[in-house]
Amino acid sequence: MLRNLLEDLMDVSLDGTEKFVIGVDYGTLSGRAVVVRVRDGKELGSGVCDYAHAVVTGELPEDTAGVAGIRLPGEWALQVPDDYREVLRQAVPAAIADSGIDPAAVVGIATDFTACTMLPVKADGTPLSELPDFADRPHAYVKLWRHHAAQPQADRINALAAERGESWLPRYGGLVSSEWEFAKGLQLLEEDPEGYAAMDRWVEAADWIVWQLCGNYVRNACTAGYKGIYQDGRYPSEDFLAALNPQFKNFVSAKLEHTIGRLGDAAGRLTAEAAAWTGLPEGIAVAVGNVDAHVTAPAARAVEPGQLVAIMGTSTCHVLNGDELREVPGMCGVVDGGIVDGLWGYEAGQSGVGDIFGWFTKYCVPPEYHQAAAAAGLGIHEYLTELASNQAIGQHGLIALDWHSGNRSVLVDHELSGIIVGQTLATKPEDTYRALLEATAFGTRTIVDAFRDSGVPVTEFIVAGGLLKNKLLMQIYADITGLQLSTIGSTQGPALGSAIHAAVAAGKYPDIRVAAAAMGAAPGAVYTPIPENVAAYEELFREYRTLHDYFGRGTNEVMHRLKAIQRNAVRPLFTAGVSA
Repeated sequence: MLRNLLEDLMDVSLDGTEKFVIGVDYGTLSGRAVVVRVRDGKELGSGVCDYAHAVVTGELPEDTAGVAGIRLPGEWALQVPDDYREVLRQAVPAAIADSGIDPAAVVGIATDFTACTMLPVKADGTPLSELPDFADRPHAYVKLWRHHAAQPQADRINALAAERGESWLPRYGGLVSSEWEFAKGLQLLEEDPEGYAAMDRWVEAADWIVWQLCGNYVRNACTAGYKGIYQDGRYPSEDFLAALNPQFKNFVSAKLEHTIGRLGDAAGRLTAEAAAWTGLPEGIAVAVGNVDAHVTAPAARAVEPGQLVAIMGTSTCHVLNGDELREVPGMCGVVDGGIVDGLWGYEAGQSGVGDIFGWFTKYCVPPEYHQAAAAAGLGIHEYLTELASNQAIGQHGLIALDWHSGNRSVLVDHELSGIIVGQTLATKPEDTYRALLEATAFGTRTIVDAFRDSGVPVTEFIVAGGLLKNKLLMQIYADITGLQLSTIGSTQGPALGSAIHAAVAAGKYPDIRVAAAAMGAAPGAVYTPIPENVAAYEELFREYRTLHDYFGRGTNEVMHRLKAIQRNAVRPLFTAGVSA
């Protein structure tokens, strides 16, 4: 018994055999797997699988006969569920091969996902899009987090909840997002009632992939709380749902409600089929699902109050633990134990960050810049960053609003759009590029201020994700927030965080905090605010807030009017899954 106890505590047997876990991070465009040593969190190998269908925005995938799928309106963002299974078939075996470990030494696997990403499935977990009768129906596919076509439904949910004084609304900063479970589910009901009727379960992708791995459907506490309006042990009432739409009354009981698993617990054991996909031993622990941002906090060893973690990629999600429950205007949610047990987990975010930079370089930078970057041996982002680094703060004369994909926090309005003020005939691409970098930092500053003003301390700022390698961007964030910024010492923060949860699910650590202390990544680079830069940016931030409130708080509704004009100008291309 003592021998077994020592092995469990040290995660290494007395004959020297190490134990390992797998973390799989499902992003917007690809899935990444990493092999992690249980004893100390060392990352030993990784594998990546790009989604074959990426993000479906123009038209549905062509059918088996090669016929193009129907076209989609502009605010749609779908994915193909088998792309997620392919990550298990490709990225996990690749990570094992890269690490050189014996797969038999792997004791657990955990996954994280972008959220809120939803799909309709049958009772056995089969996605509707994989049924012949529904393959040509847009609502049968995965609705990615950045699917914003349910904004009208979100508006109705918010208006009704405010009118009725629903107790759960303040937990979400007073507004529910169009990205979340209820708005997307209501859109499905109202635009494709046949698909809604055929659906047995409305499932977060975070839970569906765990279902694929272990054969058990368990809703994770994180997405249930932050995206599923699950507070104090219950969802919105049937009376509330019926007031939205009589056919929506039984949405929770018939389509959504299910066993909720605690973060770090095992949802089940790896099935024979999933073992064949991954090359892992059948029967190892499969952890309850989670969200990419929230699993990153343990990876960054940021599990104490006041430590704000920003996961910066195509979008940014901000997560923060607090000792007390506070109402923060425009936050994405606050959930008891939403990140770690015993603390209130707060979430906020920005819908577009890296996506904005990518859009700009793809559509707004002339060919000669791309040619110059190639000649210098640089990527276009590196080249523009180098040019922008030579500027003094404010030299470009611009202020931008970072709303190209709407505003997640603190306005919670995906009808808003991007804007750049101050352009002249002398404005160059590097000017606009820097202004967009700064705009995203101003957006984060707005979130930090909202937390602090509501009594939620923010004492540290830690960055994870793909954008941390841009040193100019990191310094801009430090200067604009006035916080010392440290980066996580891992390029695979979410995958490492998932691996930490896998170790807990496998029984190798008693809880997430203990596992994070042993397996979390050491800090990477540190950026200290430069006093003169802080002062210079304070002046620009005041201008940003003026524009923020003018366009975002009802002073001028031009962005909403333009969205309405755009929507009305596009002829509906499908109704209930039938092309026009």
